[in-house]
Amino acid sequence: MPLSKKEERILKSIVVASQNNPRRPEFPPDNPQFPATPTRRIAVPGFSQVWLKDESVNPTGTHKDRMAWEMVVTYRDFLQSKKEGRLKKIPELSILSSGSAALAIQSMFKKYGLPSIRVLMDSGADLLTVNKLKELGCRLFFTHLGKRILHWEDILRLTRNSDGFDITSNEAFDPTIRFYDWMSYEIINSNAEYIFVPFGTGQLYENIMNIVKQELSYKRRDPRFRGSKNILRNTSILGATTTSHMSKAVKLYAPFLPYSHCSQQWIKFYRSTGQTGLLSNVYAIQETFLDRALMFARSHGIRSEPSGIAGLALLLQMKNKIPKGKKILIVNTGKTI
Repeated sequence: MPLSKKEERILKSIVVASQNNPRRPEFPPDNPQFPATPTRRIAVPGFSQVWLKDESVNPTGTHKDRMAWEMVVTYRDFLQSKKEGRLKKIPELSILSSGSAALAIQSMFKKYGLPSIRVLMDSGADLLTVNKLKELGCRLFFTHLGKRILHWEDILRLTRNSDGFDITSNEAFDPTIRFYDWMSYEIINSNAEYIFVPFGTGQLYENIMNIVKQELSYKRRDPRFRGSKNILRNTSILGATTTSHMSKAVKLYAPFLPYSHCSQQWIKFYRSTGQTGLLSNVYAIQETFLDRALMFARSHGIRSEPSGIAGLALLLQMKNKIPKGKKILIVNTGKTI
């Protein structure tokens, strides 16, 4: 079925410079750069080499903008498929979100004139976030989360999107290697021996680990990789999460993680096969250290919400287990604007 004039304009406007050429990056779409966000040194008492990867400079303030761009690229594929006669109607997308991902995706969709995202949220969601999403044009739906695991059929049914696709669960989107692949290379190119990253859905952590495995397993390296394999093989990647529904790091708490591949066994396999450092794991942070991390961020002009700075909280919590002179990278996933 032929594209409408509007659809033709949208298709032409979605430009992907390359899949993995660091000289022709794809993000951010208005001004592609590699690396796309800065890394700077910070002075954390007790450590001599701590660096901060700052995702707060992204369009809506978090690393979720990278995933949002990948969803725009997905619509390019839908439009091309329709143009070639494989698709009669452009589908709409649904997502289970606490706010950041939905805001990033809708902001990007609005810019390109794409269908509004359908968002499933908890009935007790923050009203400020709800109103912001409404203003952007999200189609919102509510349910009581935490009672049971929601499968893709449930999410599509609850968002009244039987002909569409659920982003939350759909493996066809390649979320564990595609959503944050460029970001993962920016992270591992730092040659840090300890990387601290927030762990919410687990997708960012999984992306980093999968990219590491890819670089250590393949003889031909990706052109985006500029680091040392010898360092990478021993780099510990530490995920910071919370097990408390009362935590300030609300975006890291989830009663269920049905779509995460990351498990104790999954990480243990990486350690056992020499593809990651001995401290690689996911750790629960204590609120005391999260408070200290937030104070540090405010006093050093770091723009972050509690969930975004959780990596620093984990470093402070594990202070006695991390060698003081080693290179450390804290990933700040930012704060939603």
